[in-house]
Amino acid sequence: MPKVLMPIGDATEVLDTMYPYFRLPEDDFEVVVAGPEPRLYHMVLHEIPPFSEPPWDITQERPGYHIRATIAFRDIRPEEYVGLFVSGGRAPEYLRYDTDLLRATRHFFEVGKPVACVCHGIEILTAADCIRGRTVTTVAKCALDAQQGGATYVNQPVVVDGNLVTARTWHDNTLLLKHFVRLLREWIATHPE
Repeated sequence: MPKVLMPIGDATEVLDTMYPYFRLPEDDFEVVVAGPEPRLYHMVLHEIPPFSEPPWDITQERPGYHIRATIAFRDIRPEEYVGLFVSGGRAPEYLRYDTDLLRATRHFFEVGKPVACVCHGIEILTAADCIRGRTVTTVAKCALDAQQGGATYVNQPVVVDGNLVTARTWHDNTLLLKHFVRLLREWIATHPE
């Protein structure tokens, strides 16, 4: 079964992560979860709370489910994977400093393998210097991160630019995964191994 790499860390957003984690195996892709270390990680829920007084201007973070990483970033052999799924939450704020993760991320862009990125995941792609000259979308509060990475930011649900498909938030998961699965199938069809 072809493998898709999913890097995560503490404070990875639940819906950014769990939707593709369960959706990709429906199309016969194995999701391999990687983290700074192989262990259990805490996920979080992000939403602007409805009916709060006073109202929130930004998402509130609450504890969510847990997910286990089975491999450390330092042990990733990116050539073993057909694609990369970068989820959001607060985790990318610190994961973007991990040189092993950045090395693995660059591999997918250097060889043109499919990459999907949602929400704050753009911070990892920016740190890896992989979006320069691309058109991307992300959550609006990360637009500056995309622009500082040399990309053109657009506010729309999903953007496909070559091997890269980006989405704003988990609200756009259905379209994101539809395009990502198509890119994965095209990659496999043109790179039989």
